[in-house]
Amino acid sequence: MGMTMTQKILAAHAGLDKVEAGQLIEANLDLVLGNDITSPVAIKEMSKMKVDGVFDKDKIALVPDHFVPNKDIKSAEHCKCVREFAYRNQITNYFEVGQMGIEHALLPEKGLTVAGDVIIGADSHTCTYGALGAFSTGVGSTDMAAGMATGKAWFKVPGAIKFNLVGKPNKYISGKDVILHIIGMIGVDGALYKSMEFVGEGIKNLSMDDRFTIANMAIEAGGKNGIFPVDEKAIAYMEEHSTKKYTVYEADEDAVYDEEYTIDLSTLKSTVAFPHLPENTHTIDEIDPELKIDQVVIGSCTNGRIDDLRCAAEILKGRKVAKGMRLIVIPATQAIYLQAMEEGLLKIFIEAGGVVSTPTCGPCLGGYMGILAENERCVSTTNRNFVGRMGHVTSEIYLASPAVAAASAITGHISDPAKL
Repeated sequence: MGMTMTQKILAAHAGLDKVEAGQLIEANLDLVLGNDITSPVAIKEMSKMKVDGVFDKDKIALVPDHFVPNKDIKSAEHCKCVREFAYRNQITNYFEVGQMGIEHALLPEKGLTVAGDVIIGADSHTCTYGALGAFSTGVGSTDMAAGMATGKAWFKVPGAIKFNLVGKPNKYISGKDVILHIIGMIGVDGALYKSMEFVGEGIKNLSMDDRFTIANMAIEAGGKNGIFPVDEKAIAYMEEHSTKKYTVYEADEDAVYDEEYTIDLSTLKSTVAFPHLPENTHTIDEIDPELKIDQVVIGSCTNGRIDDLRCAAEILKGRKVAKGMRLIVIPATQAIYLQAMEEGLLKIFIEAGGVVSTPTCGPCLGGYMGILAENERCVSTTNRNFVGRMGHVTSEIYLASPAVAAASAITGHISDPAKL
């Protein structure tokens, strides 16, 4: 009985020749991540352990991004706690305002996440790095504290679901449509504590930004992690960005999967998740064209990368947002912000009637930079649309791709970008 890609990575980091689904292991960590919300809790827990510093100052990343720049006194105190801990322990990868970005876009960009790594982060969307062939998963702040202190973490080895991607997506169909289609198909608990392993010849037709988006939302199907094979695109990305060595793992031919699905990318349509779960999906042709919206957000760790901004700008160029519409664009990192500026994308957004924010998680979790009032509707490229996620409990969030979001900003209704 062979092992999946995830199982091979975990076995290697546990010093074992073989692992099986359900087995409890202790694995060595290549990176431990925290942000300005979760790190202060971990730091307090770590102080209770009475340990002498961190296990490796080069293998911890602290990224203040949720309420940064600080929105109030409490968020400033949280960031001060993280900042002082980073300085006290000489953390190499601490990213202050000006260098920071949304963590799950920033770390791959900085070359801190590579194929074959085992990564934990006190943020549920840490699963993003599976796009590069790493095992990465979200943990609680207590596990983050233990990871920073010891460089190790306990895992129950996950079973796996294989998603065989074939075909080539049509114009305006992106990684967001792929993962929303999958979540709509299997449900928000369809991959509960499973590794979502993406394979197939269709992967070559997905950009790295597409793959980051798909892996990012594995958690929205209940997955322990999402992971892609390491192909030429992944290798090129790592060689451009990373200073670390990477290790390529491949699933055995006789690896065991709990379920298998085949998805023809050429048949997918623009997909939108209606309130209040990511599984409540509808294709664009099923949506009432008169469904009025109040706000559009383009950004987040899911869709704030340069491909996302280019796509939105292509649609918005020479057009104006609908009267009464609020369009908020948030580049995911400073480097993406600068690139978008140099390519003239920010000018397009502003001339269309949108605003451009510094990198921040902001509105995604109802923090700031776009809170919703009573009964307001928002089309957002973020990853969750739970009750009250972006503001008032009666507000509604519709998850969509950057293309659908941009088209909707122009019309004031949820719209098909291909029909503009």
